[in-house]
Amino acid sequence: MSESTNRLRLAMIQMEVTENKRKNISTAQEMLRQATEKGAQMAVLPEMFCCPYNTKSFPVYGEPEGGPCWQAMSEAARENKLYLVAGSMPEFEEGRCYNTSYIFGPDGQQIGKHRKMHLFDIDIEGGQHFQESDTLSAGDQATVFDTAFGKIGVAICYDFRFPELARLMVLDGARILIVPAAFNMTTGPRHWQLMFRSRAVDNQAFTIGVAPARNPRASYVSYAHSIAVSPWGHVIKQMGIDPGIEIVELDLREVIEIRAQLPLLKHRRTDLYHLKCKANVRGKTKKE
Repeated sequence: MSESTNRLRLAMIQMEVTENKRKNISTAQEMLRQATEKGAQMAVLPEMFCCPYNTKSFPVYGEPEGGPCWQAMSEAARENKLYLVAGSMPEFEEGRCYNTSYIFGPDGQQIGKHRKMHLFDIDIEGGQHFQESDTLSAGDQATVFDTAFGKIGVAICYDFRFPELARLMVLDGARILIVPAAFNMTTGPRHWQLMFRSRAVDNQAFTIGVAPARNPRASYVSYAHSIAVSPWGHVIKQMGIDPGIEIVELDLREVIEIRAQLPLLKHRRTDLYHLKCKANVRGKTKKE
């Protein structure tokens, strides 16, 4: 890789999400424009950036691939000439609704797509109750996409609690793991930073988590605190609770250097254990 592709300026866009879908799309477009002015080459939006995060909203705000929100994000990527992980949005297909992240290249073409694989069905005593499966269906593919900066993996929120998925993406070549997410006020303070640091250290990869800004009046209150972590487990940047844009510069040579100095992936005992992916990684059956 050349020097220019060894360094990636990535924008974490922590935006406020309202009940007005058109306003949310407009906010995302404006913040993407601002991120480009700040020198971003890639931008990441939050989970469900176009609608309130509750099960009743997903079928109401959903649209098929190629719908108005998809078109707006494709155009934003093209106009700003950046890679865009367009958070996630509700997607309709054949009578089902998915929590889907679309990824666009600088020319506005879709270069990846991830449907949330693990649905957030929890009931914590004295804390959060949520049942995504009331209205959402689960995806069945791990997602890694190609860029000029190398391969990047995408998961959505609850997906990232499952270390097997992160490892599958890394075994498929990902050096950055990007996670549009919306942790809540029960799990966020306890697990948000811990999880992103753990996945970074275990996989010797950059981990990026982008969440909506906090709105205490919302039906679901986001913990916010969008985060970027290095392959060594160092928190490069963690945002607060307000809307904003943070540009983080990732030196991808760190991944190569750390994996050479502490070769965890090479030291796996694949003679004794391995991961087997029954579904697809970018359309390929994969065993490791």
